[in-house]
Amino acid sequence: MHNDRDVTEQRLRRVLEERIRPAVHARAVPLSVEAWDVPGEPVPVGEGLTAPFRPVKVGDPWGPAWTTSWFKVTGTVPAEWAGLPVEAVLDLGFGTHSAGFSAEGLVYRADGTAVKALNPRNTWLPVTEQAVGGEEFTVFIEAAANPVVMHTGQDQVQFVPVSVGGPAPWLGDPAADPGAPVYRLRRMDLAVVDREVHELTQDLDVLGQLMHELSPDDPRRWQILRAIELALDAVDLQDISGTAPAARAALAPALESPAHAGAHNITAVGHAHIDTAWLWPLRETVRKVARTVSNVTQLMDDHPEFTFVMSQAQQLAWLKEHRPEVYARAQEKAKTGQFIPTGSLWVEPDTNISGGEALVRQFVHGKRFYLDEFGVETEDMWLPDTFGYNAALPQIMKLAGVKWFLTQKISWNTTNKFPHHTFWWEGIDGTRIFSHFPPVDSYNGDLSGAQVAHSVRNFQEKARASHSLIPFGYGDGGGGPTREMLSRAERMRDLEGAPRVELAGPLEFFRKAHAEYEANGGAPVWSGELYLEFHRGTLTSQLATKQGNRRSEHLLREAELWAATAAVRHGTPYPYEEVDRLWKTVLLHQFHDILPGTSIAWVHREAEETYARVAQELNGLIGVSQAALAGEGEGAVVFNAAPHARGGVAAFGAVPREGRPEAPVRVKAQDDNQTFTLDNGIVRVTVDSRGLVTSAYDLEAGREALAPGTVGNLLQLHQDFPNQWDAWDLDVFYRNSVRDLTEAESVTAAEDGVRVVRVFGDSRIEQTLTLPAGSRRLSVDTVVDWHEREKVLKAAFPLDVRAAHSTAEIPFGHVERPTHTNTTWDAAKFEICAHRYLHVGERDWGAALVNDSSYGHDVTRDVRADGGTTTTVRVTLLRAALFPDPDQDQGTHRLSYGLLIGAQVADAVREGYRVNLRERVVPGSATVAPLVGVDDDGVVIEAVKLADDRSGDVIVRLFESRGTRARATLTAGFPLASALVTDLLERPLEGESVERDGDEVRFSLRPFQILTLRLGR
Repeated sequence: MHNDRDVTEQRLRRVLEERIRPAVHARAVPLSVEAWDVPGEPVPVGEGLTAPFRPVKVGDPWGPAWTTSWFKVTGTVPAEWAGLPVEAVLDLGFGTHSAGFSAEGLVYRADGTAVKALNPRNTWLPVTEQAVGGEEFTVFIEAAANPVVMHTGQDQVQFVPVSVGGPAPWLGDPAADPGAPVYRLRRMDLAVVDREVHELTQDLDVLGQLMHELSPDDPRRWQILRAIELALDAVDLQDISGTAPAARAALAPALESPAHAGAHNITAVGHAHIDTAWLWPLRETVRKVARTVSNVTQLMDDHPEFTFVMSQAQQLAWLKEHRPEVYARAQEKAKTGQFIPTGSLWVEPDTNISGGEALVRQFVHGKRFYLDEFGVETEDMWLPDTFGYNAALPQIMKLAGVKWFLTQKISWNTTNKFPHHTFWWEGIDGTRIFSHFPPVDSYNGDLSGAQVAHSVRNFQEKARASHSLIPFGYGDGGGGPTREMLSRAERMRDLEGAPRVELAGPLEFFRKAHAEYEANGGAPVWSGELYLEFHRGTLTSQLATKQGNRRSEHLLREAELWAATAAVRHGTPYPYEEVDRLWKTVLLHQFHDILPGTSIAWVHREAEETYARVAQELNGLIGVSQAALAGEGEGAVVFNAAPHARGGVAAFGAVPREGRPEAPVRVKAQDDNQTFTLDNGIVRVTVDSRGLVTSAYDLEAGREALAPGTVGNLLQLHQDFPNQWDAWDLDVFYRNSVRDLTEAESVTAAEDGVRVVRVFGDSRIEQTLTLPAGSRRLSVDTVVDWHEREKVLKAAFPLDVRAAHSTAEIPFGHVERPTHTNTTWDAAKFEICAHRYLHVGERDWGAALVNDSSYGHDVTRDVRADGGTTTTVRVTLLRAALFPDPDQDQGTHRLSYGLLIGAQVADAVREGYRVNLRERVVPGSATVAPLVGVDDDGVVIEAVKLADDRSGDVIVRLFESRGTRARATLTAGFPLASALVTDLLERPLEGESVERDGDEVRFSLRPFQILTLRLGR
């Protein structure tokens, strides 16, 4: 038999796209359109409905970038359409490259109620199922002229070109001239919707896509091909409507053939991944949420089997505040089980950079919102898109009552393919969470034949399991799932050659998948962090945003600690509302495109302004509490918010300043200021005339920290032009070119330190090297006036240490990573995340870098000619990418880092807190005893606060920090009535208890265990 497969497939593509699909709305009449361009930021709905409109027509331009236009659309149903289903087709001139990232609209009735959104692949609007001839039609469209900043396709991302000369206005500066209109109205029609033709398009769509995924050796492919050929023969291109039933009849046998017994099972979960900010500002996300929820709730009316998950409580809180009528629809559909709050988080945060307590509060505020607003106890962590997952998350999840974890991002690895799709994820403390990576490798699925086939082929647990999940729906302005996607799911529910597709929520999937694994010997286990082999530059981009987050996290810690202490000791009112609001603000900005530094300039400028306000308010709260505690007097009281004693001040306590020993370290200059020495009796540091550290000597151990012939605090500048994602990526070849910044403009002795000034390119760096009294830390306080482009700046310390691994702080503990590159998994970790410290060492001696605002680091190892080993530790200070913010990191920055000489991990833990929680000096004369204390330095108290239920109970959260077992006693600085172990939401934790003896609480901890105690007064 002759093979005419290609001819029929080409015929299908052309007939479907050029004839049948347009015939769905073939009978159409134009609508009248009027417009009002909003002068400035978006306005309330009521103002838009009553605006002074002007006549416009299809083809007219509208919408300079980031502006809003309101359209009033009117028309009359023709008399001959009586009894027919009618829709409006409203195309604002959407971008055609992708389903989102373009103009968007939300349609309102005259009474101000939202109907549904208009998106690039969702331009229809329901009017009536049975038209009445002569009936008037009026709607209003709030249209957002969001510019196309990035084109997305199946296999690539294309950025809109950026010049080095400065940012284009539409890339994120609302104060700039918005320029000319960027859109033109494309279609504004009232049309009869031909249901039979619509169904024919879906039949051909599903069978055509399925056919392409089947092997030419599979008889099923040829059977489908023949059915399609018969259907196309049955279609009269001059009478598509009249011949559609015959064409569908020809396809029916192919659609009715059931899936085979061993077919894979796919749970299709309706979803719209809405980035809380990214290539648009926060204010636009508020509107994106309203549009998407309007879309999906309207779709639920027509498809009662359709369920949709929404994963960020912050977005629903916005909806409640700004679009209460849309929020009410979501709550209505939640009661029917169609709208499913999920994910348990306030936003979908970055989990590399966010601190441990902040991640706790993500769960606390997320879960509490869902409980209060929907009566739902969420049991999953839904985080499909962030740039790596720290190894403390399994324990945090479990303590929040979370059983299941879903992500997809690790499929973006560029070196190693992750070996599992369904598995147990084991954290640093041994906690395991049942986890799933959808094998579709997307969180914006459309249920196409290609996607479901890829899910089956790609699924790596076929020997033991037959269930996977696809999150489907267009995100980021695409409007979520569409009726076409639901048609695909319906047809693939039981279709030969395809997996069985079922519409359901994530919990149904997890329960089935878990049960299936339990019946087949259990799921595999992945232990440790989920390191993303991609987007490593996010650990450094937008330093000011990262500094704002780091400082806000520590200020919140201080505010809660001192407010709780003042409330218990003096009855000072506890600032519940203020702390709650400020935590939510900080959590919002931990979203995975804000904190990583990958949003447009608009977002990061607003973030910096917000962090400044947060800092001002938190410092005010801290000041009120400390003033109440310090009491009267003309002296000064020193407060220590760090979890370890320092300078004679207990952890969480305060003493008058005159009771503290002080011994400032002076600089000794030798050889006519060619060499400078800092010596505090514990370590001695030598700085040469170039401002480079030539010796860092541990006097107590009698050991030099720096490798022979090397210098420390060597600033190194690399070219940084990654292959694709500018602000996101740091590609390994950046190491191939380096400039050592060894020339100094000046090196001078300063008060208690050495000041070094360097000028390079268009930038200037001033560093002050100091050695605090009684400390092993060489501090490097840095001011950078940074004006480089496509460069990355690092500070290097080559250490005379043979370190098998580095030890990096993560939330509630640390991870060890090999310093060698034996495997591709090791080699791929050429840029790693560390919070306040990164330690390397031998069994009896080591050193650590500590910092106040940096996260990106790298560690390399080499063997010298003398047989010794040099382990070089570098901290990444600044980058200068051009997209999506052409002025990323330009300007002046202040940061601090330091080398801790002769330190074990426990020393690094302590010093990391000290660097980030500076002492505060407050007028007064009182001694403040700690509200709580613990007798083991390895047990770190991370949070002290009053209970959220306003009972007055004191909440203490602590963890074991060294990776060892601990037996410790907590002492309360107030009469103790009870001590309970709780979950993160401060509810009693079943099966857990501690020993209480008067005002003391005794407990045991496993390595890295987190413990939350509720202390009754």
